[in-house]
Amino acid sequence: MTPLPQSTSVASSDLEIKDAAIVFNPIWEELEKEFGRETLRFPKELILLGGAPGAGKGTNTPYISKARGLTFAPIVMSSLLDTPEMKRIKEDGRLIGDREVLAVLLRRLLEPKYRDGVILDGFPRTKVQVECLKMLYEKMVQLWREFYGTPLGIHFRQPIVHIVVLFVDEKESIARQLKRGRETKAHNAEVRATGRGQLWEERVTDFDEALAARRYRVFKDQTWDALLSLKDIFHYHLINAQGTLFEVEDNIAQELAYQSSLELDPRTYDQLRTLPLASEIVVHARQELVKRLDGYALSHPELFARIIGLIEKKILPIVCRHAISGHAHVNSEDPLFEEPQALAMLIDIFSERGYHAVVDIIRVDVPDTFDLKTGKITCRQKKVHRFMVRFRGSELRRG
Repeated sequence: MTPLPQSTSVASSDLEIKDAAIVFNPIWEELEKEFGRETLRFPKELILLGGAPGAGKGTNTPYISKARGLTFAPIVMSSLLDTPEMKRIKEDGRLIGDREVLAVLLRRLLEPKYRDGVILDGFPRTKVQVECLKMLYEKMVQLWREFYGTPLGIHFRQPIVHIVVLFVDEKESIARQLKRGRETKAHNAEVRATGRGQLWEERVTDFDEALAARRYRVFKDQTWDALLSLKDIFHYHLINAQGTLFEVEDNIAQELAYQSSLELDPRTYDQLRTLPLASEIVVHARQELVKRLDGYALSHPELFARIIGLIEKKILPIVCRHAISGHAHVNSEDPLFEEPQALAMLIDIFSERGYHAVVDIIRVDVPDTFDLKTGKITCRQKKVHRFMVRFRGSELRRG
């Protein structure tokens, strides 16, 4: 038998790409003509947020923004499509199709406040929108390469696209939708009775278990598939959203942690990669500290003992007076610090005891002689070692 399903699938895929090109290309050409290619400055980072009904998109969006350092509110497609322009389309009896969705979205993305990044809530929803997103990304990459190394290069950085899906199963989704319905009904009843506060939106699906289940299945059949199709192209994050708020926030933080190899321009990353990460140099820090201290005691026992004695008699009494603040400055002109390794020993000794010590060498000109005939002053240079010692101070509760 002829493998009709496969042939149909290929034909359908080709048709979707063709339809997307018909939608996308005229919009892009219009933007280039209106704004000019050098001003088509899209966000560096796009976070496409999806999730089943009740997954907590609205609840967790602020935390996702914080995790990625984004300061502006997300672009919510349902609100974007409720603009006066979109309302006129609906009033004229026309449907808001992929062309209208993409046109209004691209113009919004060009707003300067989104240059560093933005969350898109509710896009893409259809297969044509998925293909349009791919085309947009290709255009952004072209602009990045075109302007790299030019004075405008900082405005066209390497684009990053994250797919973030908050997952809850069908049972949890239905339970949360119905819970939201009960809370909304109780809240609105109180507002109507007292006249205080604002009414919350009442969704029919939040009051009917069958409708809530249907809404979940629509998500799985449409939005879920649309986002899943991008898994092999963009950074994909499937986040378990079934736990408590704190558990979900922890999952988000782990998934969206900064990764320089993914976020920096490849050429920038190549310049930085030779420097070790802080996490790498601290792996064996404790063992190395022990090795150094034992080495001081074995190879320079006299100097080691003198440094310990100086810390005990001259520095710690001052540090102890700052036990509340946890921050002490100590100046010393002791010639002992002219000895090789003396400062290294002091820093390591404080580290072993749980302090953080930093030393700064200050050179001060001090008048030494004065020529009465010429009035010339000859100065000698005095070296002062300034130690900054930090530690966890005492926490006082003041009434």
